[in-house]
Amino acid sequence: MNIHEYQAKSLLARFGVTVPQGKVAFTPAEAESVAQELGGPVWVVKAQIHAGGRGKGGGVKVVNSHAEVKTAAAHMLGMNLVTHQTGPEGREVKRVYVEDGCDIARELYLSVLLDRATSRVTIMASTEGGMDIEEVAAKTPEKILKISIDPAIGLQPFHARRLAFGLGLQGTQVRTAVKFFQGVYRAYVELDASLVEINPLVVTADGFLMALDAKMNFDDNGLFRHKDIEDLRDEDEEDPAELEASRHELNYIKLDGSIGCMVNGAGLAMATMDIIKLYGGEPANFLDVGGGASAERVTAAFKIIISDSNVKGILVNIFGGIMRCDTIATGIVAAAREIDLNVPLVVRLEGTNVDLGKAILAESGLDIVAAGDLGDAAQKVVAAIGEAA
Repeated sequence: MNIHEYQAKSLLARFGVTVPQGKVAFTPAEAESVAQELGGPVWVVKAQIHAGGRGKGGGVKVVNSHAEVKTAAAHMLGMNLVTHQTGPEGREVKRVYVEDGCDIARELYLSVLLDRATSRVTIMASTEGGMDIEEVAAKTPEKILKISIDPAIGLQPFHARRLAFGLGLQGTQVRTAVKFFQGVYRAYVELDASLVEINPLVVTADGFLMALDAKMNFDDNGLFRHKDIEDLRDEDEEDPAELEASRHELNYIKLDGSIGCMVNGAGLAMATMDIIKLYGGEPANFLDVGGGASAERVTAAFKIIISDSNVKGILVNIFGGIMRCDTIATGIVAAAREIDLNVPLVVRLEGTNVDLGKAILAESGLDIVAAGDLGDAAQKVVAAIGEAA
């Protein structure tokens, strides 16, 4: 789950992380009122959407009067903000964040995330804050500092000092940085975050460290422990299909291809997408119905897949263990009849109750192409799309 910048800053502040003073506003008048409350003399108005690159898209404005705050907010609210992370369709801005400006001496980068290679929480930092960190990593990897944290001891002061020295901090800044980094780390661990990113982390003209921007993502599996964080969810910022999938406990991610996939198990889903590409197709989604899905959940999954206008064919790949093939078949038939399926459908079933599942499909009277194995299924769905085109 993702949250907005102002929400992330509020959470980080609980752990002693220094952030600029600010408040969210939903109307230009509210934005002006916030500016009057903060005092100024410089304010920053920021569009709040779940995407980076807002400044380049016109979603961040530095202003010098209450009237300019109101004007900037009026311009942003309701605009369709396009950034490199939103795609060409952009995102509608429904709220802005007004905060005090600050005198920036240096811009740094800091993030905490899980490194899959080491299976440990890792802190990344760089002197190249404010830039696209992916570009920095690709062109000047020596400017990326990494510290892997042993979960048995957590982030220790010597870790934080090493980061501070690596970032060129000096004197009292090092002591401030130790407290700052420890606060960010504790927020990551205690809130079950999957990412905390501060870009830029700034050093102000008077030597203080401050999170000028903040991004936090959370592990959905840990949200049951954090009702307050779950309440921060902004459904307007989520893909409608992915939101609907979450309501049915389906793991769904939309992709750019034309072949819809419905699979049980994340590993099998990845293999299914790989083999589709091997035979010249492109997957339209990742969709794992899980090991114990009901016929109703399978029907919901089908509806979500077909709601994507890019889908020109569907491949169902089920290996029945806990999941029974007859349950999948029943859901497929129910969904195909309910939505009047008009794209090629290839089904590969194997495992528990496979014969019963195949019989249900065969007796349905629907135009379903049966496949003997995964390679056969991928070839058939790619060929069927080609023929339909």
